[in-house]
Amino acid sequence: MRWIWIDKFLEFRSGQFARAMKNLTLAEDYLHDHYPGYPVMPASLIIEGLAQTGGILVGEAGGFAEKVVLAKIPRAEFFGVACAGDQLIYEVTLTDLRSEGAVVEAKAFLDGQLLAEAEIVFAHLDNSRANQIFGPKNFVFTQQLLGVLDLSKAQARAREQAATAPDSSNGQP
Repeated sequence: MRWIWIDKFLEFRSGQFARAMKNLTLAEDYLHDHYPGYPVMPASLIIEGLAQTGGILVGEAGGFAEKVVLAKIPRAEFFGVACAGDQLIYEVTLTDLRSEGAVVEAKAFLDGQLLAEAEIVFAHLDNSRANQIFGPKNFVFTQQLLGVLDLSKAQARAREQAATAPDSSNGQP
């Protein structure tokens, strides 16, 4: 089973920036087990949400042709905690994209306040070597994970179409 730490993309600018949302609910088992009686999201999962947001941004910039993996986190700072009932907003900016990988600056916000920030480095796996080890299936960008981005793009198209459609409420065609 693969865990997805993004519920929805709010904004996605190819090769530049992504904003995603994660709702924390008591329906998620990890909130019960981390600190029993205090349903707080583990900092490592906030980092994972930022990494998934950044990984999709990096992968999409290359047409999802490469397997993109988290290589390291040179810097991460936390300024508070997120609990059940909270909504996190992840903002990720692509700062460096090269053939061997990429770097993103990532921030998590809670109620408009900075909760965490990190620098995340991604590596592109050599496709021929990765295919020998893992096979041709892209284990990083699963259909389930990419579905979050696809849904966001479909919603944006629907909003654009609604905004440009003629107003039929006044009886005019």
